[in-house]
Amino acid sequence: MADPRAVEALKTALRRLPGVGPKSAQRMAFHLLERDRDGAAQIQEAIRLALSGVAHCSVCNNFSETEKCPICASAKRDAARLCVVETPADLEAIEQAGVYQGVYFVLMGRLSPLDNIGPAELGVERLLERVKGGALGEVILATNLTVEGQATADFLLDLLQPSGVRVTRLARGMPMGGELEYMDAGTLNQAFSERREV
Repeated sequence: MADPRAVEALKTALRRLPGVGPKSAQRMAFHLLERDRDGAAQIQEAIRLALSGVAHCSVCNNFSETEKCPICASAKRDAARLCVVETPADLEAIEQAGVYQGVYFVLMGRLSPLDNIGPAELGVERLLERVKGGALGEVILATNLTVEGQATADFLLDLLQPSGVRVTRLARGMPMGGELEYMDAGTLNQAFSERREV
């Protein structure tokens, strides 16, 4: 019989995942223990490999297994356009839509004073250094249209305006409160094609 403390620890660990409440965590834990121990071992190994082998790209801050991620290392990307996104999931959504061929900067979050997330936690200084490098013609603010995402975009706009670089924001097609990760390709295409000066 399984140690009840071990089962409870597994349920507590699974609850750390977004959208997983107590009942879902219990179902997952019992499924893995009762019916899919091989799957549990695969998950354990995948997590171990990711934690030991994945860091941040030295250029864009996205997750990468190498110093520069494949996007930053590619000569085929338009290095004059920089898209600022909140998370790697947002970057993936844009890449999967195939609507953008520039480069990125991943904030790894958004300004949220209640969660103690300020400019330092978002790597804003690194972003400003890229802009000061002089090679950029446009910075696209692609933060989510949530209250925190909009506050982050407004904050970045204030910092970027003195640089003289053209700053745009994603346009219509993205509903207020929407998140990039859940947008379809057509919506993202419209948002990119109709972006506007801010």
